[in-house]
Amino acid sequence: MEKTIDEKAQGNALDTTPKTDNGRKLYIESYGCAMNFSDSEVVASILSKQGYNTTQILEEADLVLVNTCSIRDKAEQTVRKRLEKYNAVKRDHNPKMKVGVLGCMAERLKEKFLDQEKIVDMVVGPDAYKDIPNLLAEVEDGKDAVNVTLSKDETYADISPVRLNTNGVNALVSITRGCDNMCTFCVVPFTRGRERSRDPRSILEEINDLSVKGYKEITLLGQNVDSYLWYGGGLKKEFKNATEMEKATAISFSELLDQVATAQPHMRVRFSTSNPQDMTYDVFHIMAKHKNICNHVHLPVQSGSDRILKQMNRQHTVAQYITLVNKLKEILPDCSISQDLITGFPSETEADHKDTLALMQQVKFAFGYMYKYSERPGTMAARKFEDDIPEAIKKRRLTEIVEAQRAHGADRTQEFVGKTTQVLIERSSKKNQDQWSGRNQQSIVVVFPKQTYQVGDFVNVKIIRCTSATLIGQAVGLSNI
Repeated sequence: MEKTIDEKAQGNALDTTPKTDNGRKLYIESYGCAMNFSDSEVVASILSKQGYNTTQILEEADLVLVNTCSIRDKAEQTVRKRLEKYNAVKRDHNPKMKVGVLGCMAERLKEKFLDQEKIVDMVVGPDAYKDIPNLLAEVEDGKDAVNVTLSKDETYADISPVRLNTNGVNALVSITRGCDNMCTFCVVPFTRGRERSRDPRSILEEINDLSVKGYKEITLLGQNVDSYLWYGGGLKKEFKNATEMEKATAISFSELLDQVATAQPHMRVRFSTSNPQDMTYDVFHIMAKHKNICNHVHLPVQSGSDRILKQMNRQHTVAQYITLVNKLKEILPDCSISQDLITGFPSETEADHKDTLALMQQVKFAFGYMYKYSERPGTMAARKFEDDIPEAIKKRRLTEIVEAQRAHGADRTQEFVGKTTQVLIERSSKKNQDQWSGRNQQSIVVVFPKQTYQVGDFVNVKIIRCTSATLIGQAVGLSNI
């Protein structure tokens, strides 16, 4: 999934405006993808109604929750270290503290956490957050509590998320849950279940409410947003059994995108993550139709080798991917494209690696997210393939991919020099407090002197120079979408 959440914010305790009548303290950290951060907002909303305010002080918490990621081993190790910290605080400072694990690690490691290692009091899977009040009651009775049941219909459409650590400008709006694609390297189908879509009416209500509250940009979110399909509820794979009326009135992702952009023409709209096999040209046409839909598409390709793509069970070839990219560029010439890439997948040869570099050279992605293969227990890849690429080779190939992306990113940012681009101000620059930072339509970071502008303003910025990932410019006036 695209890392729309700042990596440096990973694990920061989430905080929101307290309710005066809530007497208990919740400390919640999130790791991984944007879906986990979105889910934490749902959990905070549920627990707010149970008398919990969030806190950023671990030692004072009555309940500590960590929302986890299992995509890579590094993420799991990070969470384990945090659990050690929580338990040390519980032992030394706050014996009444309860500790719970949420999210993708919950399903995979529930027995270890509860029975073998005994390091948590509660384990809750991504589809069971509404059961947290009941599980907490079990914990209070001295019992270990667990619910990792996967749902066919849970989308949390009826939960109004608490916006945590928000800048009041950007918000995540979940539209799908789960994934049907069964990529061999991925745990998501096992930890988050099969694809189901959220009622479009609830999506529009949430977005309209965000607009009233002053938000300027929303990101439609899911493991696979372009697979969105609403036909009255239920799993996407069961759509074939829908009635003729349900099929005739079904809403696709492109139709939902059209509805959202039309409903809020003065809000920017983004979406993530898209799967190449499910992307349709009508999405590109809807993007071209609405100037408030950002000109950026995240298209995870994972490898430039057809042989490796087949082993990954990716449902696209390199040629199909290139055809999709070319069509996108034809319809939206100014659209930026970003990637996910995995290097060092089992049996990957130097020729396969060079194919990936060649694909990168052909597309010249604006930016991307690149990783070494990390075998995940329980996945098809772990069962079928030996993790046979030495670590040193994985590291070297990853370095080459990162270096290629840095060069291509520099080429893409250079294209903006001398031009004026629209920027939504999101925050102060991390490197210079006298500068604003925000993203343009192509999702590229832009920094410029603050002058009299404010967070939440749309500003036209003339680009003077650039780095491989950042545009530097001067504001020339406010902008309208």
